[in-house]
Amino acid sequence: MLSITKKFEHLKIPLEAIISSTNNFAESNCIGRGGFGKVYKGELHVHLKGQTTVALKRLDRTFGQGDPEFWKEIVMLSLYKHDNIVSLLGFCDDSGEKILIYEYASKKSLDLYLKSDDLTWVRRLKICIGAARGLAYLHNPAGTQQRVLHRDIKSSNILLDENWNARIADLGLSKFGPANQQYTFLVSNTVGTFGYCDPIYVETGLLTKESDVYSFGVVLFEVLCGRLCISYNNKAQSFTEMVRKSCKQNKVSEIIYDNIKDEINPDSLEAFTTIAYRCLKRDREQRPLMNEIVRALETALIYQAPPTSPTTTTTPTPNLHPLSKLITTVLPPPPESKRMFSPPPSPLSESSNMTAQPPFPPSKNNKAHFRF
Repeated sequence: MLSITKKFEHLKIPLEAIISSTNNFAESNCIGRGGFGKVYKGELHVHLKGQTTVALKRLDRTFGQGDPEFWKEIVMLSLYKHDNIVSLLGFCDDSGEKILIYEYASKKSLDLYLKSDDLTWVRRLKICIGAARGLAYLHNPAGTQQRVLHRDIKSSNILLDENWNARIADLGLSKFGPANQQYTFLVSNTVGTFGYCDPIYVETGLLTKESDVYSFGVVLFEVLCGRLCISYNNKAQSFTEMVRKSCKQNKVSEIIYDNIKDEINPDSLEAFTTIAYRCLKRDREQRPLMNEIVRALETALIYQAPPTSPTTTTTPTPNLHPLSKLITTVLPPPPESKRMFSPPPSPLSESSNMTAQPPFPPSKNNKAHFRF
């Protein structure tokens, strides 16, 4: 533990500075709370950034998080850098306190906006794509890093900045292992959040990357339905059973959040729902990889928001899919990061000379026909 402390000494912030920035942890500075404790907003001078607005997570030991989770999150967020993963700016372990200091996400978390009119279908798609990119990076990190299994993917762990960019947060419960081989963890103490957990993981204690995929599928349907999975009160069936049944019976339109129902392009809906449904497959081998989910969501966005182009008399190039020239303009790849690692490249964001091949052709008669 001493060696870890020395390694990250440059990130340590005195408790006195934190107390001052939060007005001694005043309730007026509290911006969130959960099973770990409370989150406060403050202004701090942090390493390499100077004076900046931060979020401070003050761990409460009575809720079960101790030194292992605290130091694991410091190590993980210091090693794994990505535009769609929250950045750790510092920590404090003075006087028995355990405080983690993050970049401030001004719009807080996704769960607060599921019913918000601010979240159009296009914005919802972009948030899902960002979160999927972050999780895909954890599952397939660059260089010699180890694969990370998050273990607690849920809408409240997807933070949003002022531009609605998504950030995966809370890596304190994560597990990691070799990225160059398939592997399974046998976990004696199953953790996660009710409603989001992979049922196979809950029943057997066997944790794989597909466990995260299942949880992400639940989030995708929350975004579509405009509700938290835990808010669905039906003793006869769970939220996931309800959405799977709706998909199988081709009644997806009945579960879509009313405020976005009329704006969704049928082909965009089909692309989104097809991949979300696959995430919830009982058989883990039938669930998609995160990189595949990213591509499918990008396709859903292309169907929904093709860019407007000036009228031209130029004859279209024959034998090319009509979406092929739109890919890089609708959803360009993330800006080149100055951080240590970059996410794996997406085939949909490569050269514009590539011909895009959506997972299925556009539906005819403007109706979506789902294939499950």
